[in-house]
Amino acid sequence: MTTNHGEAPRHETPDERLDRKFADLLQELRVMQTGAQLTAAFLLTLPFQQRFQDLSRFQESLYLVLVLLATTTTALVLGPVAVHRRLSGEHVKERVVTTTHRLVYAALTCIALLIVGIVVLVFDVVTDLPLALVVGGAMAVLLLLLLVLVPQRLTRS
Repeated sequence: MTTNHGEAPRHETPDERLDRKFADLLQELRVMQTGAQLTAAFLLTLPFQQRFQDLSRFQESLYLVLVLLATTTTALVLGPVAVHRRLSGEHVKERVVTTTHRLVYAALTCIALLIVGIVVLVFDVVTDLPLALVVGGAMAVLLLLLLVLVPQRLTRS
């Protein structure tokens, strides 16, 4: 029997709890995978646009960093699938869940950095770098609030 922060206790065995947590993680990964794939696809089409040749050296470098972040995110989202495939039936579900949990956090971090980077790149191309950095900073604050502070606050209340 486990409890869930002030909620009624769940009547589940440790194995059932691990199965539930892993199923939850897989659902989260499905959502992240779609976003990561769409973002990577968007980034990969940019060099084929006519205006891409007009990018500054900074914009080109930022673009390449974003491509690396997008592909790293995709790899991090695929990691748990490989772990599960390799270790399925090995009776190490707790290690699989722990490893998947860490990979999800790493993927969330990469996605947050990717979002901020895309905002900076787009605003820099459309307007100018100072405004791009301000808007990128605002987006970083928003993501920090949503991805770190809100969950922390929910665990305290």
